[in-house]
Amino acid sequence: MSVNHAPPAAPATVAVDAERALKFGRETLQIEADALLALKQRMSGDGAAPFVKATQLLLNCHGRVVISGIGKSGHIARKIAATLASTGTPALFVHAAEASHGDLGMITADDALIAISYSGEAGELVSIVPIVKRMGAKLISITGSDTSTLATLSDVHLNVHVDKEACPLNLAPTASTTATLALGDALAMALLDARGFGEDDFARSHPGGALGRRLLTHVRDVMRTGDAIPKVGEDATLYAALLEVSRKGMAMTAIVDDQNRAIGVFTDGDLRRLIENVQDFSTVSIAEVMHRNPRSVQPEQLAVEAVELMEEFRINQLLVTDANGTLVGALHIHDLTRAKVI
Repeated sequence: MSVNHAPPAAPATVAVDAERALKFGRETLQIEADALLALKQRMSGDGAAPFVKATQLLLNCHGRVVISGIGKSGHIARKIAATLASTGTPALFVHAAEASHGDLGMITADDALIAISYSGEAGELVSIVPIVKRMGAKLISITGSDTSTLATLSDVHLNVHVDKEACPLNLAPTASTTATLALGDALAMALLDARGFGEDDFARSHPGGALGRRLLTHVRDVMRTGDAIPKVGEDATLYAALLEVSRKGMAMTAIVDDQNRAIGVFTDGDLRRLIENVQDFSTVSIAEVMHRNPRSVQPEQLAVEAVELMEEFRINQLLVTDANGTLVGALHIHDLTRAKVI
């Protein structure tokens, strides 16, 4: 009996109807854009009061903002919690189904709960709301109906009603989840402004990001120190200075006085300009050809300030000195690149 070991046939490739795909794509974007514009309009006039009240409630929350939902609303709730937490409002996500099985213990009387359900009737949320309210926590609901159960139980209700979903069957949450997500962003930005949350605050909550590195990295964190600093005394020859430039690999050397104060700098660029005029480097003093009053930064300055100085004067190296002018480090643009400051 023979056994056929031939690999299974690859599934047939199905061609996309380009015009039909584009039609549905554009219609989806239009429906969701219309939903956002309608939400914006709803926040005007008398409809503005709930948003303002919700912002006030969250701003004065002494605990954390707990956001809960289930299904697609749960995914949106998780993202809103992350946005709030990263912009100055302590927040966490609690899954509505898990809340009934122990996670309700995460919520305290000092917290505010944002319950998200487009229908406003999600059983997992409706069942925990009375318990949350009894413990004293405030409740904000985000639903698509002012008469839903969650809406009537809430301290503040935010209505994200949409005329239709982008789904051709009007079943899959699409426009409604987009509107809910945008409303969460609107709350986060209103709170960010009310708290005076700035770039430094953002950097502290994003130390691993580009902005965090730019705003939290100091010159002292990336500068070269000790034997890695290229330097010679002011009585050194040009030849000795060139040896120091070569050994330390920074394309420059600092020149210091007898108290280790930086009084000058000599770079590869200076060398190129000298080659045509100097025949014997061993007879020339570095003091004759160095640049006096070199540009420098202090170790406690932000590394991004060093970048700005380099860009302004079109240089690749900086000396690092203390308040007395004493040389304590050296900085090359490559050091800043490696530290991802630029």
